[in-house]
Amino acid sequence: MEPNDKTGDKALDSDAIDNATSSADEVQAKPAPASPEPNEESMRNLNYSFKQICQRNRDGSYATQVARERILTLCADQLHERGYRLESAHSLKPKHVYALAERWKAEGLSPGTMKNRLAELRWVAEKIGKQNIVARDNDRYEIDERTFVTNVSKARELTAGDLAKVTDPYSAMSLRLQPPFGLRREESIKIIPAWADRGDRLLLRDTWTKGGRARSIPIRTAEQRQVLEEAKALAGKGSLIPADLTYVQQLRRFEYQCSKAGIHKVHGHRHLYAQERYKELTGWECPARGGPTAAQLTPHQKQRDKAARIVVARELGHERLQIVAVYLGR
Repeated sequence: MEPNDKTGDKALDSDAIDNATSSADEVQAKPAPASPEPNEESMRNLNYSFKQICQRNRDGSYATQVARERILTLCADQLHERGYRLESAHSLKPKHVYALAERWKAEGLSPGTMKNRLAELRWVAEKIGKQNIVARDNDRYEIDERTFVTNVSKARELTAGDLAKVTDPYSAMSLRLQPPFGLRREESIKIIPAWADRGDRLLLRDTWTKGGRARSIPIRTAEQRQVLEEAKALAGKGSLIPADLTYVQQLRRFEYQCSKAGIHKVHGHRHLYAQERYKELTGWECPARGGPTAAQLTPHQKQRDKAARIVVARELGHERLQIVAVYLGR
């Protein structure tokens, strides 16, 4: 039985080069022609509260108002599906926003769609005077930025000095797993190291990953093996979430520890993995690190470049090569 979590190839050989290619429930109200406004009994409390806030605050154009109410209705319905029975918008808490964000990521929604929904929740939070319900920074919810390819490296190295400032051993271990395996923040927290270790590869369960897509990452180096063994020793048979905490609580602790240590933009650890893996596979630096651009490659090098990008995309958990260009340049 799989444990219940809370929430080797050293280089790309010629065979690998040749082979690589790559709303919500409707409100259960009976029609009432004589009454233009639905009463509180005809709809769920949170839906009703959102509707009232929208009607009292006619911000923006008519189309904006309609879109806002539709998004907020969807949010209320999805919270209801998760089992939350909120009396009004004033009952909203950060955990409810986190729950919505986790659902949207699991559904594979685009960053733009998720950010638009969070913006409307921030609008509600402002109207009720509880701005702290929704984090100001979308990084809190690990939503990718809408990024343009600039051929400028965004890789970040994790130093011993960084780790010395992190006092929580679970947060420190999550950080240490990110660069050698290219893990997202959520993956590095939810991972069950003993279960994930498959000898020659690290297997990530769908419940840990963005979009619910399981994937494996080859274990190729002594550094990977060492940090994985240390993670297993710390976590035992469990995850890198302490037994007395939930994922959201550990995420907040992780964020606090990183902020206190001056460790920002941890997504840069994935950029570092991608860039180092690309060099390992091709033999040259990627454009983001000063390597040749696509226009400078020979036809044979272009084949190796594409094959390497396919491998990197697969190991990072991306389906489109366009996304990998954000990590590697073009």
